[in-house]
Amino acid sequence: MGLREPEVLQQLREATEKEDMSAMRSAPEQGQFMAMLLRLTGAKQVLEIGTYTGYATLWMALALPDDGEIVSCDVSEQWTSLARHYWAVAGVDNKIHLHLCPAIDTLQALLTEGEQCRFDFVFIDADKTNYQAYFEACMQLVRPGGMIVVDNVLWGGSVIDTANHEASTEAIRIFNQSLATDKRVDICMLPVADGITLAQKR
Repeated sequence: MGLREPEVLQQLREATEKEDMSAMRSAPEQGQFMAMLLRLTGAKQVLEIGTYTGYATLWMALALPDDGEIVSCDVSEQWTSLARHYWAVAGVDNKIHLHLCPAIDTLQALLTEGEQCRFDFVFIDADKTNYQAYFEACMQLVRPGGMIVVDNVLWGGSVIDTANHEASTEAIRIFNQSLATDKRVDICMLPVADGITLAQKR
């Protein structure tokens, strides 16, 4: 009852549900939560790793001020073409700059271009085996006091299943353990959707 999902987001969610990998879409309540975080923190510069069909991207873009910007990273032309359509329908496509190449390459390019401490807010939701590498690059790209939000940290509960040694599960498990003792950030893990961790850079 607490969800306020704009019509264009509902349309994108329903279109995404027709895709084979629709389970990758962020939950509506998660998108609404991140949108509120953006407004509460006054964020303008957002970095997103993992676009899929752009549902979470659209939540964030709608929450940003007119001069806000999202740099979004993905490798799929097919999935992001759906994203581009609905971003345009919502009138926020001018806020979103999509990079279609491996995210680690985009992050390295940003660092090479001197974009350290540029971003106010980061959302990591891509291939799990690279979570640690993404996080380390983002720690350089986010400003002090900025927020890094990491998705799927519960991974359907499999992170506490000692018999599960799949690569993605192990990667998230190791990442969670590393973040728990990382003194560079203040953290809060929340059981929202598939689990999200907020990490605020000190």
